[in-house]
Amino acid sequence: MTEPLTVAGLLTEKDVRKLTRLARGGTVGPTAVYYAGVTAPIISASMSVLMRNAMIMVGASPYWQWLIAALVAAFAGIAWYLIFIRWSYRHAHGRDTETSLETQIDLEDDALIVRRGGIETRADWASVSDVSASGGHITVRLTGTAPLIIPYNWFGKNKAARQAFLARLKEKAHPDGP
Repeated sequence: MTEPLTVAGLLTEKDVRKLTRLARGGTVGPTAVYYAGVTAPIISASMSVLMRNAMIMVGASPYWQWLIAALVAAFAGIAWYLIFIRWSYRHAHGRDTETSLETQIDLEDDALIVRRGGIETRADWASVSDVSASGGHITVRLTGTAPLIIPYNWFGKNKAARQAFLARLKEKAHPDGP
């Protein structure tokens, strides 16, 4: 039985943004794109009908009725699509407690354990799909959930502790080698 290794610290906003980029594929979700694409033509058609009826009421010729209605419809559809996509950007990174409560990560013989506040999460070593170190943090990818990051600054200036922690993670995640 090996001695459990532990590291703890607070995630900064920058760390949470890194974590978010690791977990998400893009800044706009597929549902937002779908609804923007579905509603923009409806807005365009509505504006076209509205403008054509307004042009008929003012006595414009059929040429001007269709031209103005088409231009307004095009601009309305494009504007709505752009506004909708902008509203749909994912701005918030992380959850409320990621930067306010200390996170503790323990490497035990049978599992990787993550504690934050009153929550404890255990991940069997078989669920660790990848361990890498770059960009000032260690990334632990788990099957079926968002990745976990461990910033280098949690180890302070103790480079040996960080290397031992990383080596243990890799050993446990890939017992037969990488």
